[in-house]
Amino acid sequence: MPRFLIQNFGCRASQADGAALESQLALRGFAGAPDAAGAELVILNTCTVTAAADEDVRKAVRQVHRQNPEARILITGCYAQRAPEELAALPGVRWVVGNSHKTAIPDLIGDSFTRPETDYHGEIHVGDIYARQDFLAAPVDDAGGDRSRPNLKVQDGCGNRCSFCIIPSVRGRSRSASPDDVVAQVTNLAARYPEVVLSGINLGRWGREQGVNLRLTVLLRRLLDETEIQRIRLSSIEPMDWSDDLFELMAESPRFARHVHAPLQSGSDSVLRRMRRKYRVRHYEDRLRLARRLMPDAAIGADVMTGFPGETDAEFEESRAFIEALPFTYLHVFTYSERPGTEAFAATDHVPIRTRRDRTAILRALAAQKNLAFRQSMVGRTLSVVTLSKPGASLSSNYIPVQLATPRAPNVILPVVVGSVADSGVSERGCFPLLA
Repeated sequence: MPRFLIQNFGCRASQADGAALESQLALRGFAGAPDAAGAELVILNTCTVTAAADEDVRKAVRQVHRQNPEARILITGCYAQRAPEELAALPGVRWVVGNSHKTAIPDLIGDSFTRPETDYHGEIHVGDIYARQDFLAAPVDDAGGDRSRPNLKVQDGCGNRCSFCIIPSVRGRSRSASPDDVVAQVTNLAARYPEVVLSGINLGRWGREQGVNLRLTVLLRRLLDETEIQRIRLSSIEPMDWSDDLFELMAESPRFARHVHAPLQSGSDSVLRRMRRKYRVRHYEDRLRLARRLMPDAAIGADVMTGFPGETDAEFEESRAFIEALPFTYLHVFTYSERPGTEAFAATDHVPIRTRRDRTAILRALAAQKNLAFRQSMVGRTLSVVTLSKPGASLSSNYIPVQLATPRAPNVILPVVVGSVADSGVSERGCFPLLA
């Protein structure tokens, strides 16, 4: 069997897909390779959320083909689902397999790898993603070999139709891992790790498929009752799915990370309407104020987009002021990127690229100020951290990197007293800091 390498791009859900493929190939007898130069098969598990994400994939294809011209390249994931012909034309690409056929990759490889190379150059396997009901996931280490904080995908697909977003058309309908499967996986992980990160394309809609009608809190209560996991961290959840019940459950149990991530996209109602988002700023503010009241020390983060078509100076200022007024501790700020196949792509009032980037810089500077103030407020406080595999590195429950004064064994949750603010996090008392 050939040696293989999987390179993952994009979100935590994509990382989990890659981990599942790696496990399946290993069960078939395929051996892992340390790098592309030593691999006979290279699988690129792609993202397509922005034009930059697409370019990263094309760059990786060129690099692999240059380093190892004999390697057979298989491209899968969201970019493969969106534009298979575009990828199949790239030099060195043997297969393009969309998300619709991702679970069939081990069979495809096993059946085809011994055939003459010319018989399958640029072979495309893409179908109707909305017809898929299968669920592909396996736990994956969160930080690329950090061997800590495994990420477990429990939901895939999205039923929203935001006008800027291509993801529903490449991921399909919302579908969920069964609660029994999630409990079994977390039980297994808890024997080796103190913290697990639950993720999904639209995590807050776990269990909402037609005919199921469960809620995420049902799953979370089972994990508290039936597993020994010490800490559960929730990844991004849409604002309308941060229910009172969910916030109250998190606040009541110390086994939840004090970490709330709720995508905002814009702080202007008129922009949110054009984006086809399902909430308005007053709803969003209500959710964040409740989070802060119930969990005073929680990390609160958001995704924010600048330069959406038609965004005026006044709308941007409205958004900036809204963000400034709320208790965010960090932001992921993105510059709008045109995505073929989305409603917004057809807009005629695109914001100039320079203006988009200038607005991104403004919000990133604001986010940096808020993050620094949050970290400064932790000095002298005791934080609960999980130790990472990198010596002296740890991450607090409320999402702050903490440099330890002395190295501890990885994968342990322990209390530390914050002594000072460091370069991008904080330092334990007694640790010489890199001042921010």
